Amino acid sequence: MAGPSGGADRAATPHLLYLHGFASSPASSKAGLFRDRLAAHGRELLCPDLNGPDFSTLTTTRMVAQVAATVAGLPPGPVVLVGSSLGAFVALHVAEAATAGPHPVERLVLLAPALDFGRRPVGDLGAEGMARWRDEGWWETTHHASGERCRVHYELFRDAQRYDSFAVRRTLPMLILQGSRDDVVDPAMVARFAAARPHVRLIVLDDDHRLAAAPEALWSAVAPFLGLPERRPVAAG
Repeated sequence: MAGPSGGADRAATPHLLYLHGFASSPASSKAGLFRDRLAAHGRELLCPDLNGPDFSTLTTTRMVAQVAATVAGLPPGPVVLVGSSLGAFVALHVAEAATAGPHPVERLVLLAPALDFGRRPVGDLGAEGMARWRDEGWWETTHHASGERCRVHYELFRDAQRYDSFAVRRTLPMLILQGSRDDVVDPAMVARFAAARPHVRLIVLDDDHRLAAAPEALWSAVAPFLGLPERRPVAAG
C-alpha cells in the first residue's frame, strides 16, 4: 500500500469504505465525489448507511459496531476508511478497536473530523440547548439527506463521551483534510491532534466544514495517499 506521501507499493488492493457525517447519508456530495473518482480507476467505494435502523437512537457505539460488521463481511484484505465529520470520529475509533485479523485497517482519511464530539456543544445548540437536550432527552434537527425534521436522543452525546480521540494509540498512516473556515469543527483542535502525531498529515484548505468549494483540490490531496493518480484515466479512443 502507498506510504503516507504516496507511492504504489501495495501487497493487496484495499477495500475502501466511506463513512458519512451526522444527519447525512451515502448520497452526500463528498461520497459521490469519491465514488466517481474511484470508479474511474476501477475501484469500488462502499458507503454503509449509518442512519439505520433508526436515526433517533443513533450512537457512536452503534456506528462503530455497524462498520465493524460491514468490514467483517468483506473478502479478506486490508481496509481504508474515509470518514467525514462525525463519520471521521467513527472511523478513528473503528481503527482503534480493530484487532489483528483478515481485515486490517491500514490507513485513514479524515475530512473535517469531529474528533472532540461528546466534549463540546453540538452545532449551534450552545450550553442552554445542550442542557435542554439532556433534560428533555430529545433534540430535533434537520436531516440533510431528506430535508425533514428528525429527532435524536441525548444518548448520542452521552455515549460519545466514552470515546477519547486524543487517547488513541494506533499509529497507522492518517491524512486529515480540514477547512480553515470551519465553524462546526474547530480547526485549532484538529491542528493540535495532528501536531502531536508524526504519523498524521494535516492539509488545511481554504474552505468551510463541507469541504465542497474545491472538489478537485480535495481529490488531488487524497489520491496520492491512496496510491492513485490525481487525474481521471483517459479512455481509449
